[in-house]
Amino acid sequence: MVLYKEQLVLRDLHFCIIDEVDSVLIDDARTPLIISISMALGIVLGTFLTSHFGSDRFSIIDFGGNKLNNLLQLVENNYVDTVDMNALVEDALPEILSKLDPHSAYIPAKDSKQASEELKGSFSGIGISFRMENDTATVMNIIHGGPAEKVGMLAGDRIISANDTNLCRMQSTEVMKHIKGEKGTEVRLLVVRHGNAEPLTFNVVRGDIPVESVDAAYIMDDDIGYIRVKKFGEQTYAEMITALARLGLGGMKSLIVDLRGNTGGYMHIAIQMANEFLPEGRLIVYTEGSKVKREDYVSNGYGSFKSLPLVVLVDEISASASEIFAGAIQDNDRGTIIGRRSFGKGLVQQPMEFKDGSVVRLTIARYHTPSGRCIQKPYEKGHGEDYENELLMRYQRGEFYVEDSIHQDGPVYHTTLGRPVYGGGGIRPDIFIPDDSTGVTSYYKEAAYTGLIAQFCFEVVDQNREALSALETMEDKVRWMDRSNMLESFARYGQKHSLPRRNLMLQRSRNLFHRAIYSGIIYNSSDMNDYLRFLNQDDPAVQRAVEVIREGKTFPQKPDQATLTTDSTCVQ
Repeated sequence: MVLYKEQLVLRDLHFCIIDEVDSVLIDDARTPLIISISMALGIVLGTFLTSHFGSDRFSIIDFGGNKLNNLLQLVENNYVDTVDMNALVEDALPEILSKLDPHSAYIPAKDSKQASEELKGSFSGIGISFRMENDTATVMNIIHGGPAEKVGMLAGDRIISANDTNLCRMQSTEVMKHIKGEKGTEVRLLVVRHGNAEPLTFNVVRGDIPVESVDAAYIMDDDIGYIRVKKFGEQTYAEMITALARLGLGGMKSLIVDLRGNTGGYMHIAIQMANEFLPEGRLIVYTEGSKVKREDYVSNGYGSFKSLPLVVLVDEISASASEIFAGAIQDNDRGTIIGRRSFGKGLVQQPMEFKDGSVVRLTIARYHTPSGRCIQKPYEKGHGEDYENELLMRYQRGEFYVEDSIHQDGPVYHTTLGRPVYGGGGIRPDIFIPDDSTGVTSYYKEAAYTGLIAQFCFEVVDQNREALSALETMEDKVRWMDRSNMLESFARYGQKHSLPRRNLMLQRSRNLFHRAIYSGIIYNSSDMNDYLRFLNQDDPAVQRAVEVIREGKTFPQKPDQATLTTDSTCVQ
């Protein structure tokens, strides 16, 4: 078949040449020469076509054009089966970007809106949080002032259908697609409520639902402010200022900023927040890349909390914008960092949107803390799996439990006072707090990791909502649980759900069970403030932060020469 095509090409070429020859006077003396040249040209072109289109294959001839486009065109025009070219491109783009670095990413149009909602500060929905309980979407909390509360929905309601679509046995992501929607649109929900014989119907008009990123702020020990920041979104700076103002009115004289579990967000928000705590002219962060010139971000001196004693909590999940904030505080010797080494993400992504709404988040620069260190942990291009498993490697070598196990190969840098800090991945805290594994038993791990504790907590709240709602404070709820002997209740519950009772292990893990069960019940029956207030009562990092504040040691001191020499010799 290929040979036949070549013959047709040569035939057409021959006719084209003969047509040109026919245009010359037949009796021209140059006719033999022209015919000879034409035949030679035909042979050369025939040889070229045979070499490039023979042997049942095509060769892509790339004269500086786009080889990827050429490949896609060849597939579309010649592949043996029908191909969905759009789907092929959607599958190819993430693979291409994964060869660059671990954080460049492609987000399809169908997912881009949801991906941006967490950082934008609001989304359109009905104002509930839910979880799949026994294959049914069960309302955990109702957002105050939201559309669901206005029509009378309650925590504990089980949503059976949305606009006549059965939601049972769906994945939570699919349920969310049916419940969320454009602002002003209506969704009809069929709900089963405990104590009601017949299902209830609610017509809920979707509205703007705020997404809070500062999800807890309260006064502890009379004058120590505590705030937890779970994301750096568009409204986080404003939320922080509002929370700090409220804490100030409550008598705050020092502050703990909890960034544990905070995976980051917008860089400019972290810069604004750090600016509130720094005197004028202090470098907060700078960015630089091969295509991006160095840009410095410097404090303007207008911050309202430049002298407030400050402690920042981080852990191995704290990343990106969290590390910008923590790094600025540490390198400027403005406060004390407590916890475990942070994640180590020092790459800056810029979102670039396609016409169809899909987005490429492309790494364009690296960010550096004021001392000059890039805290991006090492990675090998195209080996994303190794990068994702890096935290597991930290765990396996004992870094979560022993400070000496921290492995950083980067060079040594120095803060404004001359304290040594290290590159090579993440923010190493000034005070290390090991992960507490005391009391962990196989019995506790099975109860926690299978979700049995969470299931037990939900059912306790679901069966006692009226009694728990009548309790005004977190302390009241704790006393109610003490009277109810929750640990014994859980042991019996576990036996009914394929977790044989193990009395010795139950006693050895007593504190862990107490902490997990009590906090779970408080979480399901109250707000995040109460939940964190309970957990922070015996949280080692929080309690160490309180000690540092009480001792007046939040502001780092200039190290003596002996300390500097010792630290410098430890750098690999």
